[in-house]
Amino acid sequence: MAEPTRHRIRGIPDLEHRTVTANGIELHVAQRGSGRPVVLLHGFPETWRCWRHQIDALAGAGYRVIVPDQRGYGASDRPSAVEDYDITHLAGDLSGLLDAVGEPSAVFVGHDWGAAVAWLLARLAPERVEAVAGMSVPATPRPSRPPVRSLAEAMGAHFHYIVYFQEVGPADRELDADPHRSLRAWYSPEGGRRFLAPRPREGTGVLDVLGDPEETPEWLDLDDLEAAASDFARTGFTGGLNWYRNLDRNWELTEGIAGETIAQPALFVAGERDAVLAMWPPSLMDGLVEDLHGSVVLPGAGHWIQQERPAEVNEALLGFLSDLPAR
Repeated sequence: MAEPTRHRIRGIPDLEHRTVTANGIELHVAQRGSGRPVVLLHGFPETWRCWRHQIDALAGAGYRVIVPDQRGYGASDRPSAVEDYDITHLAGDLSGLLDAVGEPSAVFVGHDWGAAVAWLLARLAPERVEAVAGMSVPATPRPSRPPVRSLAEAMGAHFHYIVYFQEVGPADRELDADPHRSLRAWYSPEGGRRFLAPRPREGTGVLDVLGDPEETPEWLDLDDLEAAASDFARTGFTGGLNWYRNLDRNWELTEGIAGETIAQPALFVAGERDAVLAMWPPSLMDGLVEDLHGSVVLPGAGHWIQQERPAEVNEALLGFLSDLPAR
């Protein structure tokens, strides 16, 4: 384990950075605080920085906040094989992370893909998950058929970004060409909702759908956008795209938990205007999440909820954490 370094990020004093060995790879981890561990998991295309508004609030309330760059992102390792990004590897990384930081279990909070992994980890390794909070992506039951195959059949000749991401190369080149533009488009308030309008599959790229907004959203500081663009200019987007390329493989690997429910205390937070809810509504959690403490849908908010509405997200998280039984 590398010696920790300390940095001051705007609004986050004494933030500790270190590299840990977990599940056979090196993960960059930002940490602050002490107390009950809370692991914050980013989604696509994000890094640990997307939790910048939560770190100080949670640490100040008496929690040990642990924020990794997940496999394929930021300063963490980026294995070359697509299959190295399946759920077995992703869940193993998180169990290995807990071992590396000396914690037997933790509360896991995830956004987007981070939420999907947190919900699955609660079933795959329940002894490591004290409680789980998912943002933007609800817990979903295992579908009856491979999800990408089903989605491709359902969309037919129409474009869908998840289907487009499956082939290695086209999406990678498109997004890598200009990371600043790619992130600006992806973070656009209307970006995700544009996926709901039908487009032809042939000849359409993801940026054709997202557009090229000239301005950044109000919630995204230009310095934060530059930092994120710098990260992806160095790493490219392939690591994150490889998570999507394992969706059908993950379906195969999770056959053993098909009928299992999530017993841990749980919270769901999303934005009312999040296009994800049109594809995966919160009602999918009915009967799957046994101890749902709340399903918070913030009016007028979009997909990037913890960055868009940090005060309300922090209030929901802190309320949820304060209700958990003592360790």
